[in-house]
Amino acid sequence: MQALSLTVRTPGYSWAMKTGRPSKQQRPAFGQRLHEQREAAGLSQQQLADKLGLSQRAYSHWERRPVALRPDQLHSLAAALNLPVEALLANGENKKRGSGPAGKMRQLFEAASKLPRSQQEKILAILQPFIREHVGQS
Repeated sequence: MQALSLTVRTPGYSWAMKTGRPSKQQRPAFGQRLHEQREAAGLSQQQLADKLGLSQRAYSHWERRPVALRPDQLHSLAAALNLPVEALLANGENKKRGSGPAGKMRQLFEAASKLPRSQQEKILAILQPFIREHVGQS
């Protein structure tokens, strides 16, 4: 009688699997933005490093440590990620504000928008003439 051999296959590595060990230190702000943009582009560190002509280790340094990149490196990086350079450099302070009034006026308008339509029309009847008189807009 012949013995049966059973082969148990474990799933192999997938290109989408995370590799390496997680860092014990937090990324700097630029490194965090770079990481998020790379992930959004669906690229691994190795793939992006290849596009830039770098080693994966050199590129990972950019994400994990404070670095001072040359202008040509920033332009190459932005081009590889298909982004404007400003998207890599923006630190969140220059975010565009939403349309509409700011501060207390915004809060008042948000509260007024929850009122019934008839009460909103009363507020409009007061505000529109005032704005026309002082600003010249409707």
